[in-house]
Amino acid sequence: MLLSGLVGLLLVLTAEAGVGYSSESHLCYETEQCLHYDLICQTEDFEVRHIESVNWITTYEMDYSINTAARKAFTRLYEYIKGANQNGTQMDIVTPMVVRVPHNTSSEMSPYIVHLLLPAEYQENPPKPTDDNVHILRSPDMNLYVRGYDGWLIAKSDRETAKSLASDLDSVGANYKKNFHFANTYSSPTHTHRHSEVMFVALDEPVCI
Repeated sequence: MLLSGLVGLLLVLTAEAGVGYSSESHLCYETEQCLHYDLICQTEDFEVRHIESVNWITTYEMDYSINTAARKAFTRLYEYIKGANQNGTQMDIVTPMVVRVPHNTSSEMSPYIVHLLLPAEYQENPPKPTDDNVHILRSPDMNLYVRGYDGWLIAKSDRETAKSLASDLDSVGANYKKNFHFANTYSSPTHTHRHSEVMFVALDEPVCI
């Protein structure tokens, strides 16, 4: 019985190639599963990754800063994975947590969209959230320009890394979505090694120079 269960889980993780065992990724060191990607190329300044279409739980938060927006939104999403869904299903966290960061020059509150990846076994039939502010979102296949850095996902580090990456992408003529970027974190607040990333969505064929 145990063997058949393990085989079944293996088939699920294999079928959902976008979500898989953390042992297959050097970025995931706290969770059993994580987001998988194909590395298209790597330059001195950035990586280009391809990720497949996958399901996330997501929520929206208006705030002045990514710091407080992410904290509030994560609490809401954490309640979902710990049973605040129609089946009362409890799930493990899958890394990374991803924040959609809008680009604006005003000092007013901005809309941040925070995502947590659903585990492989719930990708096909995710339980419906009981909180009207939590939603299931399926992201499309996409290519991403990525730059990582060690440290907390905080406004200053995220802003400076995004600005630097955008400058390097512009210098090589890369075409990418410029009205927002994604900010990723793979680390819990208690972990001593904290890794975060900035990602821009590539348009057209990605540049690898």
